[in-house]
Amino acid sequence: MVKICVLASSSSGNSTFLRAGDTRILIDAGMSRREIFARLSAIGEDPEDLNGILVTHEHCDHVSGLIPVLKKQRRRAPVYLSRLTAPAISWGDYEPAIETFQAGERFSIGCLDIESFTVPHDAVDPVGFRVRGEGVQIGFVTDLGYVPDSIRMHLRGTDFLVLESNHDLEMLKVGPYPWSVKQRVMGRRGHLSNEVVSGFIADGLDGCCHTLLLGHLSEHNNHPEIVRLVASQALERRGLRVRLVVSEPGHSSEVFQY
Repeated sequence: MVKICVLASSSSGNSTFLRAGDTRILIDAGMSRREIFARLSAIGEDPEDLNGILVTHEHCDHVSGLIPVLKKQRRRAPVYLSRLTAPAISWGDYEPAIETFQAGERFSIGCLDIESFTVPHDAVDPVGFRVRGEGVQIGFVTDLGYVPDSIRMHLRGTDFLVLESNHDLEMLKVGPYPWSVKQRVMGRRGHLSNEVVSGFIADGLDGCCHTLLLGHLSEHNNHPEIVRLVASQALERRGLRVRLVVSEPGHSSEVFQY
């Protein structure tokens, strides 16, 4: 069995649960320990059973709950992160069990085969992941300013894809952010707009994909219904039979099982 649940995906906090067989992992831990544990419990999972936590990058909306989660576990789950990201996190007096990798390297956690790849974002060494387990291939890529050919290659053949659709360009331009922040978000090391995601669907989404989950929505500069409309239109133009799911800020996704 493969089980996937996006516990949270927005500019405020990000964490995704993935299980294949008896192997259970989190990708990022960017909300409070209490909230992560509550959302795991709601889907019938015990935090003590985690075999590892993958970290995409060091920004607080991806790691703010990491140390509290680890401290509360009786059996410390290893943290898997790139060798450049590890020293960018403030561990304080806590000494985690760290497994580092070079961006682009492949490694395994239990029955999961994990391939890391570099993404264009304004962090020290941000990565995305392609995870294989029990015959299912999952692509996970958020926090990126554009979709280069290298990432398109890594996402080919994925059955389930988690992709960022962060902002509506017009909402961002007239929104409350300072101009410097708007420039950062719109830049090539910022975040994907709905329009860029539409373009990726039009010419880059693999026909093997049967579920596309769009997440990391900005609460100020986007709306789930806009994301759904823009992506649906792009899928219709391609003629792809792909299930589209939009992860709404503040809520866990449904549980997907294969």
